[in-house]
Amino acid sequence: MKRKTPHPKKAEIVEKVTGKLNKARAFFLTDYKGLTHKQLEDLRKSLKKVEADLLVVKNTLFKISLDKTEKTTKENKEKLYESLKDSNAAFFAYGDPLAAVKELFNFSKSFSLPKVRIGVLENKLTTSADFDKLAILPSKDILLATLFAGLKSPIYGLHNSLNWNLQKIVIVLNNIKNKKPD
Repeated sequence: MKRKTPHPKKAEIVEKVTGKLNKARAFFLTDYKGLTHKQLEDLRKSLKKVEADLLVVKNTLFKISLDKTEKTTKENKEKLYESLKDSNAAFFAYGDPLAAVKELFNFSKSFSLPKVRIGVLENKLTTSADFDKLAILPSKDILLATLFAGLKSPIYGLHNSLNWNLQKIVIVLNNIKNKKPD
């Protein structure tokens, strides 16, 4: 006989996952099978440093939570539903999503797990290939510094060109002055 109201424990999990989905700037579904309990705890500790979280959740409860959130589009939700097979862990990034992605990627290089299946970053669906590309990008600070240096270099070039012409005039005038007899 089916229950009309969900079990209170399951309702609590759905509310918790919905809250995490609403708070997260990015989230991904990962395959975590094969990781030991200690490895999962180590991963959670390292993710906490970059304002991220990993939560093992049942697919049906994640689907209900996904239905309750307005964080992603209907098309993205349908693609996410298709990926809700086997066992999944949900990876949530609350702060800088790229820092969290890099942290998970570095951990997964060590153990070849967890493997990212699909996710949503800034309301765009991302695949595991997209995740890998994001993980190898330089940090935000390095990208900004590179952009700033690129914007400054034409200004320095113009400054040096203009300055060189003035220097040539000064050198010529100085040579003329030095050659003139008093």
